[in-house]
Amino acid sequence: MFDWNDMRHFIALAEAGTLSGAARKLQVDHATVARHIAALELALGETLVDRLARRWQLTDTGREVASVAEGMQAQAHALERAVRARKTTARARVTVSAPPTFASAFLAPRIAGLGLRHPELELILLGNPSFISLGRQEADIAVRLSRPTEMTSVARRVGHVAYALYAAPGYQDLPPEAWQFIAYDPSLDHVPEQVWLYDFADGRRIRFRSNDLTSQLAAVREGLGIAALPRFFADADGGVIALPTDGKKLSRDIYLVAHADMRRHAAVRFVMDFIAEAFAHDFASHE
Repeated sequence: MFDWNDMRHFIALAEAGTLSGAARKLQVDHATVARHIAALELALGETLVDRLARRWQLTDTGREVASVAEGMQAQAHALERAVRARKTTARARVTVSAPPTFASAFLAPRIAGLGLRHPELELILLGNPSFISLGRQEADIAVRLSRPTEMTSVARRVGHVAYALYAAPGYQDLPPEAWQFIAYDPSLDHVPEQVWLYDFADGRRIRFRSNDLTSQLAAVREGLGIAALPRFFADADGGVIALPTDGKKLSRDIYLVAHADMRRHAAVRFVMDFIAEAFAHDFASHE
């Protein structure tokens, strides 16, 4: 009989496609993933992975095992969600995932206050730059800037976040043809604020790239260039100014998302309602 922990590492490899991706997903090192997969192969008496020079590739048997195992894992997560949703214990843990800037600049002080007023709640806030899986219970609630496509998720639109183009004071006095820009890396060229920035830049130089908005704001403050930033985040900084954009504005909808099975969980509903009210109240000034 195989050890499910070994299978969990194999599933991570199958989902990530690479050994390094599986290690990042599980927050372990490469050797740990490799060791668990070797143990699983020994228990099953089958080779699941071809260990090529530059990559690991699932064998035909490995693909069959991965398909069945992923279904088993989904059923296990469904069972856990069903049990959690029916718990009525006095203490409850709720995990919230959000883009890093939302997590640190907006949610953290408000959720911390909620935790102080309700000591029965154990609150976990994750700053995730990419989507996490609600189905695998990586979080109970997610803040997203696009409507979810997962059929098992339910979403509430709770407001919108406005963006502006920011520069250091005096930067706008430079000739417009000399303006330079600060952007995400090209993997995020599809997101609305990057498209908006590129349109405004109109071929002018991208001087600096970072997927971290705190780093972008620091670069703007130092006069490195112009960046598209959320107003709730950048307006609070006294070292930057918003530039006129000839009437072209950008905002993105904000969604609160949870797995459908967790809607019956009283603590999850309570925290979702609290966050929704916070967005409705505090983002009213950033229309």
